[in-house]
Amino acid sequence: MSVVAAHLYRNGKKLRAVSLDEPIDCKGKSEFVWIGLFEPSKRELEQLEKNYGLHPLAIEDALKANQMPKVDVYGEQLFVMTRTAHLEHDHIAYGETAIFAGTNFIISVRHGSARAHSDLRAQLEAAPSLLGQGPDYVLHAILDFIVDGYLPVVETIEERVLVMEQSALDSFLSRAEIKRIFGLRQELIRFKRIIGPMTEVCGRLVHLDTPCLDANARPYFQDVLDHVRRVDAMVNALRDVLTSVFEVSNLLEQQRQGVITRQLAAWAAILAVPTAIAGIYGMNFENMPELKTQYGYFVVIGTIALLCTVLYLRFKRARWL
Repeated sequence: MSVVAAHLYRNGKKLRAVSLDEPIDCKGKSEFVWIGLFEPSKRELEQLEKNYGLHPLAIEDALKANQMPKVDVYGEQLFVMTRTAHLEHDHIAYGETAIFAGTNFIISVRHGSARAHSDLRAQLEAAPSLLGQGPDYVLHAILDFIVDGYLPVVETIEERVLVMEQSALDSFLSRAEIKRIFGLRQELIRFKRIIGPMTEVCGRLVHLDTPCLDANARPYFQDVLDHVRRVDAMVNALRDVLTSVFEVSNLLEQQRQGVITRQLAAWAAILAVPTAIAGIYGMNFENMPELKTQYGYFVVIGTIALLCTVLYLRFKRARWL
């Protein structure tokens, strides 16, 4: 059975459980039905369509997976499509929650979401004064619950990025670490594609004028909008940090390679001296100066040692060694 919970509420207090096949005639906004479904069947949604007058297009969207966040208005009813997110290693996995909201009912349909609404429902039931405000407040609570689920994803990635940033400063990044940087950047780009429409959804609910949304509920949706914008800013900052980590690592690597190149050039210059002298005296000419000198060998060796020492100290002072 896909029904997670289905209850009738009056003045913020739970009266009784309801079934999907049971038409409910609520009296006033203080009385409403809250139904939570997880991956329901087509027959179950069609039964809700019949009992609560849901629009067929909204039913079709609630059955399909991978829908983008949006808000549709059907008469006095709202259909809100949202996307959930949770982290699996370095991969952001997505689910979706479709919400039908009317003056006397709210129905949530979850697909692939890792976080159930059981804790949220219990929290609202513990505060009848808030739950008694009606389905529009429950709609806000569900949206806030979904958006708050984005923060652990971004914060966890942020911690991992900081570790990678320190690693880039301490040593060369390995091929696996570079692939991880680009993988996280791609995940954040995909996440950005979800946050953008979610911002539009919350922004539209702030200004939407419909009977199922009370004017007093607008500040609550504004609060959710602020949360989405905060997540959006964090994602933008993380993308910039990931780019800078790679650039800093690349610059440090080029600097280290430059130091090694200068060191090799310095040693090549030092070794060129004995190579040149040895090359000259290795020529097979009969008449060469100092070939018959008694201490010629020691003079040549001393000269080589002296020149190499002078060059070494000079290059070292220039910090090429």
